[in-house]
Amino acid sequence: MTNEIVDTYLSGEQVLARIDELAQAVMALGPFDKPLVVVCVLKGSFMFFSDLVRRVDLPLNCVFLGVSSYGGTTESSGAVRLTHDLTLDIANRDVLVVEDIVDTGLTMSYLLGILQARNPKSLRVCTMLHKPARKKVEVALDLVGFVIDDVFVVGYGLDYDERYRNLPFIGAMRFDDHPAS
Repeated sequence: MTNEIVDTYLSGEQVLARIDELAQAVMALGPFDKPLVVVCVLKGSFMFFSDLVRRVDLPLNCVFLGVSSYGGTTESSGAVRLTHDLTLDIANRDVLVVEDIVDTGLTMSYLLGILQARNPKSLRVCTMLHKPARKKVEVALDLVGFVIDDVFVVGYGLDYDERYRNLPFIGAMRFDDHPAS
């Protein structure tokens, strides 16, 4: 039997302080002639997205896009699929994609291809976490919260098999093959 152990990697205070800085950086991207379209990539970025948009003092349109590439494991399958599409036309709009983590770059590359084909005026990416050790595809990241080591992280929206999303911090997950007795 294996025990799942989550150690604090980034505290809730560290995360919120960085989100304050990222919100300032988002506002510095403007001014925009129409409300900025902020795209929440579901499911993992919902907490980051929520905290970020509440701190951005600009007119915004908040929309959601669902993708899946993990399927209950700690490794991305590499097969990305769209599970929920945008409900707003982004043609000739300034768009900011908000993602929880960019590691291989495969999911973000797929998303950017889909969104770029819809002819936005501008298309930028804000990710809470970047794990460059896993990079397979180069993608442009405009705003990065934290560059992290090659660890599997959960919490603050990120999950392992749909669990741990509700942790108020970002934790590094490890597996202990010797359960406590």
